[in-house]
Amino acid sequence: MASASLQFFAFILALFGVFGDITATLLPNWKVNADVGSNIITAITQMQGLWMDCTWYSTGMFSCTLKYSVLSLPVYIQAARTTMVLSCILSAFGICITTVGMKCTKLGGDTDSKSHACFAGGICFILAGIFGLVPTSWYTREIISNFLDQTIPESSKHEPGGAVYTGFISAGFLLIAGVIFCTSCFKKQQGAWIYPPKQHHFPSTEQERNAGYNLKDYV
Repeated sequence: MASASLQFFAFILALFGVFGDITATLLPNWKVNADVGSNIITAITQMQGLWMDCTWYSTGMFSCTLKYSVLSLPVYIQAARTTMVLSCILSAFGICITTVGMKCTKLGGDTDSKSHACFAGGICFILAGIFGLVPTSWYTREIISNFLDQTIPESSKHEPGGAVYTGFISAGFLLIAGVIFCTSCFKKQQGAWIYPPKQHHFPSTEQERNAGYNLKDYV
């Protein structure tokens, strides 16, 4: 019962991780303008994401520009696009697989099949967490390095936006969920190895007959 509750808790964490992963991938505020200096008069907030750049104006207007050209983008943005999409796909696969393998569901067949499905879903969550953690870390490193660079104008410096923090939190949720699912399967297999089932040996009918004949010979 405790293992089933732990798996359900990990499943809830994975759901939050999947939703956060998709949200972070689509949000345009991976980095925002640092708002240092007094030259920002018209534009209140400038945001840059993986797929578009958006600007909030002081008049209340909001405009976005899509990034159509892939080859013109920096390498870290191209890598972030690829890894975040892979993270979303793997986490979605993990949700489907663990739904079959969880103990609280009636899907997946026997206990061994559900255990294997649970382990496979945990691996998907761990890989999704890693794929989500790498681009957010790399993106944050680029933002900080540009912010500390003295040769870059103050108006061109940015700070990490909400999408980066959402990506970090979602990756953490996915990693925790994957570890819980994998360890729950390991505990079950380890218990089977430590306490193997007892095997009862019963003599065959031929051995009983031979024993009966031997006793008759001594009478």
